[in-house]
Amino acid sequence: MKLMFIEAKSKLKIQLNEKQVKQLPTKLGIVTTVQHVDNLDKIIKQLKQPVLGKGKQVHEPQILGCDVSAALNIKNKVSAFLYIGTGRFHPIEIALKTNKPVYIFNPVNNTLNKLKTEDIERTKKRKKGSLIKFLSSDRIGVLISTKPGQNKLKQAQKLKEKYKDKEFFFLLFNTLNFNELENYPFIECYVNTACPRLYDDYDKFPKSVIDLEDI
Repeated sequence: MKLMFIEAKSKLKIQLNEKQVKQLPTKLGIVTTVQHVDNLDKIIKQLKQPVLGKGKQVHEPQILGCDVSAALNIKNKVSAFLYIGTGRFHPIEIALKTNKPVYIFNPVNNTLNKLKTEDIERTKKRKKGSLIKFLSSDRIGVLISTKPGQNKLKQAQKLKEKYKDKEFFFLLFNTLNFNELENYPFIECYVNTACPRLYDDYDKFPKSVIDLEDI
């Protein structure tokens, strides 16, 4: 089956007001998701020293939940980052991997907020707790997506080589139904190899879950 990827483009007006501009640091790294990459001209012109990075994705300065290389490539050139988009998953990933302050501009409601330290620390503690649970568990459920670009079966299979004392159960899915995980009460912990955004739904999992890259 042939696949065609069509980029979704936002028509939102992306522009800060005068008060918001004054809240931002001078050397600022700009990052966003694919739907906004073609609509950044106005906000870039408002900033004193905007820095755009190019990562593994097609566009500058595009990031994904599983790839913030556009931010990593410029982290030593900026004092903070400005994430343009909705949600908190992407900015938390940037903060965790760059150790830089992250501001979030939501183009839907035109709000500007700085990512709170407690949100970052909460995520760090949760990841640490999940790792401890993984290491102490004997039966592990490995979540594997069949979606193009998300399938990491080969990487997941290496867990069997690295942790030979554990028993792994590989669960394939296209769209994860959390209720179906109740059918595996013997599983003590889950490893997510699909989109890291699933970690946002941590509370929906019946057992502890950890992302593959955190092991």
